[in-house]
Parts: sequence; C-alpha cells; structure tokens
Amino acid sequence: MSSEWKRRLRLFVQRFWQPTSACMTCMPGSWMNVMSLPHWTLAFKTGLFTGILALLLTFTPARKLFGNRYGNALIVGLLTVVGDTFSHPNHYGLPHLEAFVTGAVSGVLTLAASFLLEDRFRRVRAVWARVTAG
Repeated sequence: MSSEWKRRLRLFVQRFWQPTSACMTCMPGSWMNVMSLPHWTLAFKTGLFTGILALLLTFTPARKLFGNRYGNALIVGLLTVVGDTFSHPNHYGLPHLEAFVTGAVSGVLTLAASFLLEDRFRRVRAVWARVTAG
C-alpha cells in the first residue's frame, strides 16, 4: 500500500472516531443510552458519513486544510455538521441545531487530539513521565 493511501486510511479512521464520539456526546440521553444499539448506530452513521466526506476531500485541493490543525478542526467540524444532518433526524427543537452542536464538539475533539496525540503521543508521554517520576 502506498504511503498516500496509508495517510488517507489514517485520516478516514481519525475522521470516523471524532464525529462518532461527538455524536454520542450530543445526542439527547447520550449518557443514559450509551449501551443502546440504536444510539451507537446513529453515531456510527454520522462518523462513517463524515469519514467518507473527508476521504473524498483528499482528492481535491482542500486536502491542504488537513495539514493545519486549525483548518483541520474547522473542516472536520463542518463535515460533521453535514454528516450529522444527513445521517439522522434532529433531536433538538431548532432545525439543524443538533448537527451544529455535534460539529462544534467534533471540531474541538479534533483540535484537542491534534495537540495530545501528535508525534506519537509526545505530550501524553511527557505528562505520564512527570506523574510517575514523583
């Protein structure tokens, strides 16, 4: 497998878990229904749709946005809004409000992951070393 396809596969997996996690968090009754199969199905649909959209963007000039952590968070948040809108009906009162909240949470998760998980968890390992050294 070429390095370009490995990068695309990694991007798809990342863009799958972030919207899925955001969707699980933002759906009404999320913490009560965390073991509910229908709840997970809706979250997986959102993640899958967002991951596919992100994968498709890697074939366009917009792929450059994935290289910048803020551009990446913005594009993932926007793609999550689209993915959430098309994967299931709104559960909040205002139209598309749930999709925008899910997109915002997904963007924040993406940004946090870029700080914590980059360079093979360098920051996480540094904090762990400080905690266990004392």
